[in-house]
Amino acid sequence: MKPSVLATFRRYGIDPRKAIRAMKDLTVSIHCWQLDDVSGFENSGDLTGGIQSTGDHFGKARNFEELTADLDEALSHIPGKKKINLHAIYQAGDHVVDRSEIGPEQFTRWVEYAKARGLGLDYNPTLFSHPMVKEGLTLSSPDKDVRDYWIKHVKNSLKVTEYFGRELGQKALCNIWIPDGLKEVPADRKGPRARLKESLDEILADGYNRAAMDVSVESKVFGIGVESYTVGSHEFYMGYALKNNVLCLLDTGHFHPTENVADKISSVLLYSPRLALHVSRPVRWDSDHVLKLDDNLQEVADELVKNDALKKTYVGLDYFDGSLNRVAAIVIGSRNMYKAVLKALCTPWALLKEAQDTYDHTKQLMLQEEIRDLPYTEVWKEYCRQQGVEEDASWYEKVAAYEANVLSKRN
Repeated sequence: MKPSVLATFRRYGIDPRKAIRAMKDLTVSIHCWQLDDVSGFENSGDLTGGIQSTGDHFGKARNFEELTADLDEALSHIPGKKKINLHAIYQAGDHVVDRSEIGPEQFTRWVEYAKARGLGLDYNPTLFSHPMVKEGLTLSSPDKDVRDYWIKHVKNSLKVTEYFGRELGQKALCNIWIPDGLKEVPADRKGPRARLKESLDEILADGYNRAAMDVSVESKVFGIGVESYTVGSHEFYMGYALKNNVLCLLDTGHFHPTENVADKISSVLLYSPRLALHVSRPVRWDSDHVLKLDDNLQEVADELVKNDALKKTYVGLDYFDGSLNRVAAIVIGSRNMYKAVLKALCTPWALLKEAQDTYDHTKQLMLQEEIRDLPYTEVWKEYCRQQGVEEDASWYEKVAAYEANVLSKRN
């Protein structure tokens, strides 16, 4: 790195070389479902449960071989430590089994794939796009048979997640999200939440290997077809997580558009030793756009650094856009996540905090504006060089060639 760059940061008490070394504490869990529009390998039909992927760009992955080939291409352009985040619908055994029967044997190929590349794996039970989602309800359904079906699925998902953590030597996250809600204002808000609580209690009753895995619960403000009431609200899951010693997962697209999700991070960490994130880019609603390096993303990264939470947080990505090259979408969003954290590590938080705590709000505002011009790009380039990936947009030429030679040949 140029001496002039080091000197510029040094004026603010920052050593960019130390920031680059600190990036080893960040592992990003890259979601596989961007590569096939959340289709999975069940071939079960259209998405349901408030989830929608738009666009019909050619080259969508159709099976394990195509999806992992696309992942390999994307990963070759992304710096840093990585995991792959799976949904239950990406089982890759010899044959597809019913979701209630899923076990580790359906994911041995994924473990082999991850081992060969030094990756970790995270996991999500899939409680949508299935005939047993009755009237939009799963774990909160008034139908006991429906609840029992999904309880069994999630219990088996805990076993799969534990298998990932044990085999790969990296703690794995099992994240539970359900689409349950109502289109119209409910007559009974408490009943479905009481049933959801009972279902979660039954799922967790037998315990799990906390050395190998963690469990998180994920809220959502609303979805398509469930505009008036969501059973698994933030308040419900925040309370449940803290009471039952599981993690509260914050998805940046699952809140009201006027809410600042970054602002929630410090509050959660005051009461919970660990945190889980799904980082997305909502446009007016949970539309799961590809991550841009915008203010919202930067604030999330800033809070992770300011709260010394990089080692305490499962950072997962969650977006799916079928209107563009899906491999490029993985690369763009992932690089932006790493870039935001590196920028946060190169920010003089000690100076800013001192100004705030001494009531020098003029100095604080001045610093906030002046540090915008620090040469963060030069630090990013050095980080990419050390990681052996492209430091600029030249990665796109390779992805474009992959599109021409591989993706364009898929019918």
